[in-house]
Amino acid sequence: MRHRVHGRKLNRSSAHRKSLRQNLVADLICYEQILTTEAKARTIRPAAEKMITLAKRGLEKSDANPAAAVHARRLAAARLPKSRTFTDEEGVTEEVDVVKKLFEEIAPRYQARPGGYTRMVKVGKRPGDNADMAVLMLVD
Repeated sequence: MRHRVHGRKLNRSSAHRKSLRQNLVADLICYEQILTTEAKARTIRPAAEKMITLAKRGLEKSDANPAAAVHARRLAAARLPKSRTFTDEEGVTEEVDVVKKLFEEIAPRYQARPGGYTRMVKVGKRPGDNADMAVLMLVD
């Protein structure tokens, strides 16, 4: 019985799970939507929402206490990779700072929203191994 056992193992070691979670959350922040398996999407959804909430609270506290805003950025930087290489439709490659995008673009967008920043849409089965696929995206 799995009573009170939190999280999914995803057939990976704990370090691999942690790395996978960090990378998928960073990709979600950079690309604002990712295609992954349904189990991975269900696993990273709470982590992504917590990162956006952390950024929102950091922005709210920035006026009254600048040190709290810096602390929120440092917490986010500790939990996310530093940067992502982003290639757009024209093939132009650029380096995206994940924490900067989280605090300057994504968190202000959800400032008035009380929660529920992500949406998971099931897309069907993957042809190779019949795994359930889902698109995890940030809502508008």
